[in-house]
Amino acid sequence: MDLHKKLRESPYHRWLGVELVRVDAGDVEVRLPFREEFLGSDDRVNMHGGIISTLADITTCFAMMSSTGGDAPNMNLQVDYLRMVGPDTDLIARGRTVKAGRSVGVADVEIRTPSGRLVAVGRSTLANSAPPRETLAG
Repeated sequence: MDLHKKLRESPYHRWLGVELVRVDAGDVEVRLPFREEFLGSDDRVNMHGGIISTLADITTCFAMMSSTGGDAPNMNLQVDYLRMVGPDTDLIARGRTVKAGRSVGVADVEIRTPSGRLVAVGRSTLANSAPPRETLAG
């Protein structure tokens, strides 16, 4: 599976501007360039937590797909926010497959600023043997 192509196939991923920086078996790095739309309010204090969760979701899914070679929809996502992210800050997420089982897998993510400051950590439980997404929509 071409994960770079898979990332670009999603209109949402394209809108976010996420970039798959590095892919190894079970280990990926995803960059999220800052956009004004990511702010939590007009006073420009911090990035909205939903954007950080989205980055965690994308990164853990792609970490698992890099292990299994197949799609891996998220079944559960837990994110711990460790500090607020200010404006004009890109984010870099590193995802790692913890366990790639036949039907269920687990992947972890660390999200940092470009200077290396840890801002969030997360864990996903993913479906490794899910039917095609188009059969699940409904």
